Amino acid sequence: MDHTAHAHHTGAEHGHEGHGHGHEGHGHGHEGHGHGHEGHGGHGHGVVTWGAAAKATLHCLTGCAIGEILGMVIGTALAWGNVPTMILAIVLAFVFGYSLTLLAVRRGGLDLRAAVKVALAADTVSIAVMELVDNGIVALVPGAMDAHLDEALFWAALLGGFVIAFLVTTPVNKWMIGRGKGHAVAHAYH
Repeated sequence: MDHTAHAHHTGAEHGHEGHGHGHEGHGHGHEGHGHGHEGHGGHGHGVVTWGAAAKATLHCLTGCAIGEILGMVIGTALAWGNVPTMILAIVLAFVFGYSLTLLAVRRGGLDLRAAVKVALAADTVSIAVMELVDNGIVALVPGAMDAHLDEALFWAALLGGFVIAFLVTTPVNKWMIGRGKGHAVAHAYH
């Protein structure tokens, strides 16, 4: 698979790619870009390093953490119950998680519709696993759901949940990237 990427890049560097072949070559360029990083912890089919999986998970965790903390703060500040607060936190985690990927792939030149498709394909499983684990941890820690923002228990449960979610989601992302799914979809456009 590396041969495709090498052939495409070599052809482009030496000007052997015809104008009529340009659109087809462009499509292969994205494929080649995804496959060409296999030995570097890449995002194609084959070997994926733990570092690449951790980086993808950290990207996802950043959006989830922003959304979830904001949701918890809003829900707690408005004295909402546990269920509406958790729903808001999860919804915002997805919104911010998708938004970070959307911004990155838009900078890569994709139109909005295509960028939304890439963000959904790249992040849905990762965010879902992360939210399930994180919120499960918070729900299981005695008293965490009823703790207030100024209590250490609130923050310890939330941040501990993020750490455990990161540890659980990283192998999921590694598996998905190795099969050309998840964050591998977005990598071609960065």
